[in-house]
Amino acid sequence: MDDGFGRGRIEVIAGPMFAGKSEELVRRVRRAQIARRGVAVVSHELDTREGTGRVTSHSGLELPSRTVDTASSIPGLLGPDTELVAVDEAQFFGDDLVPVASVLAGRGLVVVVAGLSVTFDGRPFAPMPALMALAESVDKLTAVCVVCGAEAAFHIRVPDAGPATPGDALTPVAAHVGGAESYEARCRRHR
Repeated sequence: MDDGFGRGRIEVIAGPMFAGKSEELVRRVRRAQIARRGVAVVSHELDTREGTGRVTSHSGLELPSRTVDTASSIPGLLGPDTELVAVDEAQFFGDDLVPVASVLAGRGLVVVVAGLSVTFDGRPFAPMPALMALAESVDKLTAVCVVCGAEAAFHIRVPDAGPATPGDALTPVAAHVGGAESYEARCRRHR
């Protein structure tokens, strides 16, 4: 049986906040570890919600990670035994993640990228659209709308989250990192 390792590819896990993206990333990493695959888990230094050096889901699952500030730093984290590279919170890396992921996949690595597909004001969040276009597989997850319980493909900033302008959502450096205290999952009708 061919498990796909050794053949490079990009896998994208996308969706709004609270959809389980990091949880799915952790699941895939754990499966690769059980299979004794060399794994590198990478997070962005901007994500300090649960401390640094780990990927943490809203449900409490976590993995140790290496923290970097730019996508170009990712290849330097990889050892000769690395077969799978897992990148969480891809939106913080910006468009520079796209060529890095492509080069790594071209070298035969499996690159699993998880990130927000939309900004808090409902616009596509780079680099996810480009990564989705280049990926061999895309899993688009949804959350649950806090207003009506429907499938939620969006998230909004709650009024008490502090000042923000729509441009902030598209600038990784200016991104407001937060959780349930700052954002809510919403369906199309209630966004």
